[in-house]
Amino acid sequence: MLYNSIKILLSAIIITVVSVVSKSSSFWGSIFASIPLVSVLAIIWLYVDTKNISKIADLSYGIFWMVIPSLALFIVLPLLLKLKLSFWLALFISLVVTVICYFLMIFLLKKFGISSAN
Repeated sequence: MLYNSIKILLSAIIITVVSVVSKSSSFWGSIFASIPLVSVLAIIWLYVDTKNISKIADLSYGIFWMVIPSLALFIVLPLLLKLKLSFWLALFISLVVTVICYFLMIFLLKKFGISSAN
């Protein structure tokens, strides 16, 4: 339980730091937010928990394929905000589009015989 609490606390601190930095500098906030922190933390925690290099390789390979559809959020959200949609509506629509892109990517991977979990 203590170990999981430490993982949660460390993860929350990193997210908070990115948020605080973003308030004063969107440039540096963008750089820190673009680092795949969740992926890196997941890889670290998986290694610490299992020491299973094969699982880490599989996770990394799967993350690679799933990053592509996640980029839809960062294309659609600013476009909708520039169209003067409210923040919450723009975010909601962007998330829906992103989820659709995830399903499309999974469909395409299966169609071409690519396993996202090697």
